[in-house]
Amino acid sequence: MVTYRTPRELDVMREAGRVVAHALAAVQEAAEPGVSLLELDAVAARVIAKMDARPSFLGYHPGWAPIPYPGVVCLSVNDVVVHGLPDGRVLREGDLLSADCGAEVGGYHGDAAVTFAVGAADEAGKRLVDTTRLALERAIEAARPGGRMGDIAHAVERTAREAGYGVLEGCGGHGIGTAMHEDPPVPNTGRAGRGLRLREGLAIAIEPMFHEGGRDEAWTMDDGWSIATADGSRAAHFEHSLAITADGPVVLTLP
Repeated sequence: MVTYRTPRELDVMREAGRVVAHALAAVQEAAEPGVSLLELDAVAARVIAKMDARPSFLGYHPGWAPIPYPGVVCLSVNDVVVHGLPDGRVLREGDLLSADCGAEVGGYHGDAAVTFAVGAADEAGKRLVDTTRLALERAIEAARPGGRMGDIAHAVERTAREAGYGVLEGCGGHGIGTAMHEDPPVPNTGRAGRGLRLREGLAIAIEPMFHEGGRDEAWTMDDGWSIATADGSRAAHFEHSLAITADGPVVLTLP
C-alpha cells in the first residue's frame, strides 16, 4: 500500500535526512588509504548518535538475509555494488567506495548513498561516478506530480545505456517513511509514461546503481549481503530520499 505523507511528516523526514547527509559527509572525509571499513562505520555511528538519531540499518533483517545487518552504514568497494558489510578491509589508493546510510528520527527514516574515490581516481572511475550521479539528478527532475514512475526509471536507464554501463538487475529504489523500505518500488529500468501516477506527498528513495563493464548481472557473495558485479567490473551507487510536492521534487537528504 502506498502512503502519502503530510507536510508535518515530511518535516520530520527532513530532519532524518540531515542526519544521513552529515554521516555520509563524515565517512567521505575520513576515508583514505589505510583506513578500514570498520573504522568508517564507527565514524557514521558517532555522527548519528551525536545528532540524537537511530541508525536504520543496524539490526535490519529482511527475509532473504542470513543475518541481521551488522553495521550502521553499507560500505561497498569497487566491484561490490550494494550492501557491502563493514569489516576489517583496509582501503587502498584509487578504490571506489560506495557508502549507503539510513537514520531514523521521530519514527521516520532518511536514506541516501554516495560513491567516491579513495585518494586519486582514474579517469574511467571518475566517469562512472559522474554518470551515476547524473542519473540520480535526472531521475529527481522527473519526479513531478502528474508524471509516472516509469519517467524516473527511464531517466536512470537512459543515462546508463548511453554511457555503456550496466544497471544492477533486481534492485532499485523504494518508498520511505515510517519504515525504511515501503511501497512503491522505484525501478531503475522502464518506459516513460508507464507505472504509478506520481502524486503530491509521495516520499521515495531513488538509487541508480551502475556497472562499469556494461552487464546487468550480479551475484550475492558468501556473506549473504554483499552484491557484486558478475563480470568483476567496478560499480557506483547514488541515492537521495525525496518528496514529491506541488512545486516539484524536494530532496530530503541534504545537510
